[in-house]
Amino acid sequence: MSRYKMTQAGTGTGAVTRAGPGGDLPAHAQGDLSQGDFFLCDIFGAVPKNDLVSMEHPLFSLATRPDRRILQYEHNGAEITVTPSVKGLATIHDKDILIFCISQLMAALNAGRQVSRTLHLKAHDLLVATNRETSGDAYRRLREAFERLAGTRITTNIVTGGEEVTTGFGLIEKWQIVRKARGGRMVSVAVTLSEWLYRAVLSKSVLTLSRDYFSLRKPLERRIYELTRKHCGRQPEWSISVDTLLKKSGSASPRRVFRKMLRDMIAAETLPDYQMEELPGDIIRFSRKGVVLKPGQVVEGLPVLKSDTLEQARALFPGADVYALEADWRATWLRTGSPQLRSADAAFLGWVKKRSASGL
Repeated sequence: MSRYKMTQAGTGTGAVTRAGPGGDLPAHAQGDLSQGDFFLCDIFGAVPKNDLVSMEHPLFSLATRPDRRILQYEHNGAEITVTPSVKGLATIHDKDILIFCISQLMAALNAGRQVSRTLHLKAHDLLVATNRETSGDAYRRLREAFERLAGTRITTNIVTGGEEVTTGFGLIEKWQIVRKARGGRMVSVAVTLSEWLYRAVLSKSVLTLSRDYFSLRKPLERRIYELTRKHCGRQPEWSISVDTLLKKSGSASPRRVFRKMLRDMIAAETLPDYQMEELPGDIIRFSRKGVVLKPGQVVEGLPVLKSDTLEQARALFPGADVYALEADWRATWLRTGSPQLRSADAAFLGWVKKRSASGL
């Protein structure tokens, strides 16, 4: 068992269709899918979307071979156990299926259309949208991905859509091949998402991804991009220690190997939209490409702190990850209505003092 313990740190029209005598589903499948209602994935060019929870927490394996570890993870009151099936844990490349489904549902919601937890999709459309080849082997791998997603079980108390429920579920509840080509290759597939993931979509707890995400072939590159998109987002920068990044990534690599992989990513400049930089003290800084930072500047409504301020915060709260504190303070500032600050640095330090005194 591995334990990860966090310290802080178109043109188409999607629609709900009732399967029946004139529907697309065969008779044997009509009784299984959400009482006959399903959402037809036919929105061309839907913008890629990912759910916030799986971007924050390491639910997917970064291994390229079958990974049968049981993963346990704790962070800020969130407790997660990820249990594989005999097929192994769902991988971050398997996650493309969920991203495709979330993207289709969000495009429909934004267009004011009805959606359903069960989606009816064409396998070829999924492969093309996620930048995959459409060979016979690709369809075989796609089926294996469905099996891992359905087999991987999550037990968690994560809050989605404003509710905290301790529950166990698969990443997808079920899937079935609705139609095959003569050679046996899947043509269309029905997928029922877990209630947990569907609730996240309905509450719009999602973020837009760069389409270049699907061009990232290395699992760690995808995971680092997810974390950067979640934590840096539209802020000008985000910094994190290598140790904390290792934990948040869910990588099973030793620290020295992980650092080497990060340095390779820095040299190759692989991340869409963001650039990486290694700083003294074993710190990695992520910044948005093309943004020049100035202390005291507010970029897109977010205050930027001076480096000296972070040093003072470190003295005020010994042992704390000041970069995580900075991210939490900004989130608190936004959540409280983004009040006007006479001095962002003074406001941050006062907030840190309160956090230190409370021991949180």
